[in-house]
Amino acid sequence: MDIIGNKGVNESNWAAYAAECANDQGKFWEYHDKLFEVWSGEFAGTYTKPKLKQYAADLKLDTTVFNQCLDTEKDRAAVDADIAQAKQLNVYGTPMFFVNGQLLQTGGSLSYAIFSRAFDSLLK
Repeated sequence: MDIIGNKGVNESNWAAYAAECANDQGKFWEYHDKLFEVWSGEFAGTYTKPKLKQYAADLKLDTTVFNQCLDTEKDRAAVDADIAQAKQLNVYGTPMFFVNGQLLQTGGSLSYAIFSRAFDSLLK
């Protein structure tokens, strides 16, 4: 879905590109937390380029460097490679866990008991 300001790119992809730009300044986790703080639903326009740039300013990143990174899509190849690998592995959502190359089946629940049993079964 096209969101105004994103030129046909999925807004979640733009958020990932922006997070990588924040990472270039050592602020990945701060930016990550901001993205989750402001998220208002899929395709709601929360992650347009102008808003992603504002989040960087809110976190006091060097906006000249950040904006150039985002505008030139500097880290797009790395993010797109991760997306391609996820598609190849049939990863369709999050969270999904792989241990030693095997998908950890949690039955849709992330309770500690179920997660622990599934994880322990892969270690045997």
